[in-house]
Amino acid sequence: MSSSTQPSLATRLRDGETIVTAWSNLAVPILAEVMGRAGYSCVTLDMQHGLHDIASIRDGLAAIALSGAHRAVRIPVGETGTASRVLDLGAELVIAPMINSAAEAKTFADAMKYPPVGARSWGPQRGAMLAGKSPADYLASANTELVALAMIETPEAIAALDEILAQPGIDGVFVGPSDLSLTLNKGAKLDPGGNMTMAAAQDIAARTRAAGKIAGIFCLDAAGVAPARDMGYSFIAHGVDLTLFSAVVNDTLARIG
Repeated sequence: MSSSTQPSLATRLRDGETIVTAWSNLAVPILAEVMGRAGYSCVTLDMQHGLHDIASIRDGLAAIALSGAHRAVRIPVGETGTASRVLDLGAELVIAPMINSAAEAKTFADAMKYPPVGARSWGPQRGAMLAGKSPADYLASANTELVALAMIETPEAIAALDEILAQPGIDGVFVGPSDLSLTLNKGAKLDPGGNMTMAAAQDIAARTRAAGKIAGIFCLDAAGVAPARDMGYSFIAHGVDLTLFSAVVNDTLARIG
């Protein structure tokens, strides 16, 4: 939503609405725009495992704004400074991978929030423009309207979850079930839909909601979206551009025979 007269992503999530976000791995801005125009409420640009860099984030966020969808970015592991950069370029929500402690959560929050909550420096010219706000209005709302989600992907993160959630500036968490399964079973196998992973995901959602924060999760298949919502997740990722495109190509070729 590029206009300040429309509900922000933060407002929609805090009001209890379920937001399903498309996932963009390909550094092709028009594909992100297409997913937004197709009806996704949000599109997330992935810098961690996707092909996005700062240039494609810059262009991709503008393309998503043009589609009318909300704008999210997952930054690379440990690059919390990039959180401030993508906010300046127009992101409304940022996901930080592998946050395993309150200290790491604080570093992330500092990059996301202006003083007195955090330590983000000033310069959101493009971000304010895409939000349809004056710089003064952007500043007045930024700490509440820009969402910081810490990824919970390890037993260490689960153990520290309450402290992570209590960190000022952290608006919620995001579960990566593949890495969570890999760390829970000590690298034995990927088991994102397994009982141990799902039990951990349910615990994370319950504790996050009890803290009054936003719970997000990645769903590898469409059948997992409804159960995730029932667990209490309100920011749900499903639909990866490369996977969607490949499926359509395969289906088209099959029809041709």
